[in-house]
Amino acid sequence: MPVFAQKKKGIARPKLVVGVVLDQMRPDYFYRYNERYSENGFKKLLNEGNVCENTFINYLPSYTAPGHTCIYTGTVPSLHGISSNDWIDKVSGKYVYCTQDANAKNIGGTVKSGKMSPKNLWSTTITDELRMASNFKSKVIAISVKDRGAILPGGHTANGSYWMDDSNGVFMTSDFYMKQLPDWVKQFNDKKIASSYMQKNWNTLYPINTYIESTEDDNKYEGKFAGETNTTFPHKTADLPLNDIKKTPYGNDIVFDFAKEAILNEKLGQGEHTDFLSVSFSSTDYVGHLFGPNSIELEDTYLRIDKNIEGLIDFLNTEIGEGNYTLFLTADHGVAHNPQFSLDHRIPAGFYYTSNLKTELNNQLNQQFNHPAIIKDISENFIWLNDSVILANKLNKNAIVQVIIDAVKFKNEIHYAVDMQHVQESNLPAKIKEMAINGYVEKRSGDILLLLLPAWLDAYSKTGTTHGTWNPYDTHIPLVWYGWGIQKGITHKEVYMTDIAATLATLLHIQMPNACIGKTIEEVLK
Repeated sequence: MPVFAQKKKGIARPKLVVGVVLDQMRPDYFYRYNERYSENGFKKLLNEGNVCENTFINYLPSYTAPGHTCIYTGTVPSLHGISSNDWIDKVSGKYVYCTQDANAKNIGGTVKSGKMSPKNLWSTTITDELRMASNFKSKVIAISVKDRGAILPGGHTANGSYWMDDSNGVFMTSDFYMKQLPDWVKQFNDKKIASSYMQKNWNTLYPINTYIESTEDDNKYEGKFAGETNTTFPHKTADLPLNDIKKTPYGNDIVFDFAKEAILNEKLGQGEHTDFLSVSFSSTDYVGHLFGPNSIELEDTYLRIDKNIEGLIDFLNTEIGEGNYTLFLTADHGVAHNPQFSLDHRIPAGFYYTSNLKTELNNQLNQQFNHPAIIKDISENFIWLNDSVILANKLNKNAIVQVIIDAVKFKNEIHYAVDMQHVQESNLPAKIKEMAINGYVEKRSGDILLLLLPAWLDAYSKTGTTHGTWNPYDTHIPLVWYGWGIQKGITHKEVYMTDIAATLATLLHIQMPNACIGKTIEEVLK
């Protein structure tokens, strides 16, 4: 029987909910490196928790900001508003970063890194709903190296959302949340822990010849740190700027250290009401982007974060009590292989050059419509038209869209080009069409959606990798539940990222977030 840690009028709830997001994790990483994991990290969650083996993202594009938002809102970008990491506002024509807020001021850190808040998020989060359900007595703390990885999960009512200042390796927030940093955060920053980690340099945790799940260390698929001449270990992190800590496993270590301090100093799980800790580990994403999913660097990162998970479970058992907390672990998106890696193994793949395409299309449109800058940008899997130019010159937007689609739809790398104003009429397969509709925010999304062939990537770099597509390598994510109220087992039915918040609402007997479209995963609950 579970320990009913919180009782109020006969309603049982856990003392603490811990949400763990491993940025860019694919579910096969649970099993690819399984023999090297400890018995009390990932394996403990897999063996004693409930594993949802077929969890998918149900929208496009599959990026960090919409992923974290979907997990905590239980809804899709068309309803919560966070269409991508960046977008072009259709009213102002300005470029917008997902959590930017010109009126916010930094609390700690630098001015630029502090102009952040959740103001661009239209819906509530499960953390907001928990706060409201307790008349704001529950405490919510959200932590990440990335600002968006802390701000969006924390929602509008978090007691504290903390992210790392890219320039100096300290945790900070903005005046949206508080007027000054708590003493415990100041004391943590004063220890200069980021610098201490980087001075260690980065070598493999185990002898490098035992890393048999990865490509050889010296290869053409991986990126390099600044100043490096090859891709091999050891990496001299002591020579790198502090903001590069996020591109090493030490970025996960310092988030783990900070999370423990938050639990202790905020007294999470010690009050009358259920508290919530959101922890997003971002270094898995940065390492994946730089080195790719078949690198020894990524294998080493997962062997190390397995120890972080083990440490987190041990710490929670000591401070909160085994059986008194509920933990879920998931990811915001997956990742593709480096295209050249795929090609070298006779798997169809390729690189796609958005800058070349933009120039080519603008030249063609200039010939037909007598204006050189009709396309404003090609990014985030969208073609963005320059609406101010189209309006000022009284151009036919529908005709422009059709010219672009006719020009690109038979290009080798492009699978589909979709006019999002008429997506229902497109010949997209039904499931992908639904994902496109779910991800489309009319005020914040581009005009024409480009879907590339499987394994083709935007060639912003020939090394490393990226994500953002509908394909399973990007949208099949891990999801495991553990602890109070969780039924041990494996759930094989297909579930979705939107179901996480709905399941938490049922577990906690609180209202779902106000735009939630997810369903409770009944199999995971006792």
